[in-house]
Amino acid sequence: MSQKQVLTRREASTIAAAAATLSITGAPFISKVKAANSTVQFGFIGTGSRGQYLLQHLKGIDNGTCVAVCDVYEPSMRKAAEVIGTKPKQFKDYRELLADKSVDAVLIATPLYMHFPATRDALDAGKHVFCEKSLVFKPEEIHALRALSNSKPKQTLQVGLQRRYSKFYQTAKQMIDKGMLGTVTHIRGQWHRNTFAKDPWNKPLPKDRTDKDVNWRKYREYSGGLTAELASHQIDVADWMFGSQPEYVVGVGGTDYIKDGRDIFDNIQLIFKYPKGQKLHYTSITTNRHCPLFNAERTEFGECIMGTQGTIHITVGTDSEPALGMWYMEPALPKVEGADKKAPAAVASPSLSSTGKGGKALPILLEKDQVTGNDSFVDRELKFARRWLYQKGVLVPEEDRNPVDIELESFFNDIKNNTRPKSDLEVGLHDSAAVMLANRCMYEERKVLFSEIDNMGKAEAKPAKKA
Repeated sequence: MSQKQVLTRREASTIAAAAATLSITGAPFISKVKAANSTVQFGFIGTGSRGQYLLQHLKGIDNGTCVAVCDVYEPSMRKAAEVIGTKPKQFKDYRELLADKSVDAVLIATPLYMHFPATRDALDAGKHVFCEKSLVFKPEEIHALRALSNSKPKQTLQVGLQRRYSKFYQTAKQMIDKGMLGTVTHIRGQWHRNTFAKDPWNKPLPKDRTDKDVNWRKYREYSGGLTAELASHQIDVADWMFGSQPEYVVGVGGTDYIKDGRDIFDNIQLIFKYPKGQKLHYTSITTNRHCPLFNAERTEFGECIMGTQGTIHITVGTDSEPALGMWYMEPALPKVEGADKKAPAAVASPSLSSTGKGGKALPILLEKDQVTGNDSFVDRELKFARRWLYQKGVLVPEEDRNPVDIELESFFNDIKNNTRPKSDLEVGLHDSAAVMLANRCMYEERKVLFSEIDNMGKAEAKPAKKA
């Protein structure tokens, strides 16, 4: 994103000082051995559009090898096998894939209503599991999966919430924890689409398939709608940045503009209230793509994190667009003229004449741009040069890898090292609960407490099988 302003020396110094306080912990994965026995052998269940997207990324991940794919629809399964290119075994019944002893782990990208059955059966079969969000679909599945997964501590369970693996989002969290934004009180999140030109949830139907088979996201019996498919990512961001889960949610939705037989909402507006009074304001619509962040140079989705001393605009990258992160310091109120010099500094009360001027956008600096004592002369000068170009708006900091690649690679690393994923069971279950309760507040037109999930579905939840 281009920035036309020229920063002052004070602002440039502020950036440098702030950068010195930030550091991304850990380091990118380095594959030590590429022999076949060093990789995790995995199967892939659900090879539709999302599954094929992940398989395309898995082609570049060398610590996992695809040995099997599964889908009830053979053309998708054959296409997936071509995409990954490892000549995997092909199964129409995922239970046959799970019975294959050569499979160490499975990745699940089925329609939402099948996430829990496939994850449950995979854990019972002794497999490690990566499941796309939302992790589960019904309240009883929250209780059942928590009990089952906790009974199998040696098996890795990761949820597909890739923002947890983004260096920009990790840096934003560190800035918040270090107090650089003051007290964070509000987050705004949006995911807007204009489906009147092209609706990704109305795909063409092959002759042998029904609308519910192909466009299952449109129907409540299979789907959590906009809340599950889009909002779940940004609800998780708010939970992460606030460091807690909501107390209650209110909202309104409607099926007002798309009349194609769907019974999910085509627009939703939600407010989540957190324990310290913090609030997430969330909106998802299907009639306009505009995003009022980054000078509107990006569309559809992003988050605005607001604190008493500053604000962050942030959005995750795609295969063709970089992640973006900008930081705005909160402008100081003007001093009162003629104030007693011996008294504490006084500021003017806010008024229409004193609140219009804002601050300039400052780049969020990543680890690669931070000067350390171990840098060579050339490396240090290159970092200073990049930061000068950032300040002038000629360049913006960019992540060196897509977080989707990082989350997939991390899944296999966590299996081999028996370490906890950043997006683990509890992250996934809290996120799924938020989706269910948000939908309930709109369907029932009432304020829904998050404590309600504690008893919802318990009668239907089956006890975990003994390990």
